[in-house]
Amino acid sequence: MATASRSKRRQKGGDETAVRQRILEAAFAAFMKSGYAMASTLEIATRARVSKRELYALVGNKQEMLIACISERAKRFDVPANLPALRDRETLEQVLASFGTRFVREVSDPTVIAVFRLAIAEAVQAPEVARALNSIGREASRAALRKIMAEAQASGLLTGRPAEFAEQFAGLLWRDLMVSLLLGVAERPNRREIAARARAAAAAFLQLHPLPNDAPA
Repeated sequence: MATASRSKRRQKGGDETAVRQRILEAAFAAFMKSGYAMASTLEIATRARVSKRELYALVGNKQEMLIACISERAKRFDVPANLPALRDRETLEQVLASFGTRFVREVSDPTVIAVFRLAIAEAVQAPEVARALNSIGREASRAALRKIMAEAQASGLLTGRPAEFAEQFAGLLWRDLMVSLLLGVAERPNRREIAARARAAAAAFLQLHPLPNDAPA
């Protein structure tokens, strides 16, 4: 009996996870079609083929759905637990290039660009969209980058403030690409172009921050 009960609980949990994911996909589609302010929970529930009661029980209200949609994407920016030990500048350059590649690949995804456009479009009528995107989505990538820079500083590979390093590297990495993508005047770079962009940004960053004994006489 106990085994059967555990099996049923696992099956129920799996079913709820699948339904929750369906709700989030429906919410995202509704936000993109109608705008955050105009999308209704009834529309989302209908798209997800669930009752409003089930929708509230598994995810919550409309703002909680938005936060959940952004949070799911933000998880991809966590620094891997198996990050190589930053013992030398070559490793640091490789780690920055690897992170930069993933950063640009994830953020330049059309669905993410659509969320940024939604936040801009709803900035006056529904400012909570921009606040959620900034505090959850953008902060996840900034925090991950600050962590890499802090470890580099602790290892004696950089001298300065990790937060400033993170902002500077992000600037070198993106340049004007994000604005061009938001305006629709540039296409998303392919994998090879993204990797080349990240390598160039990592090399440029380290050139700007030589160690004292590496600086030209």
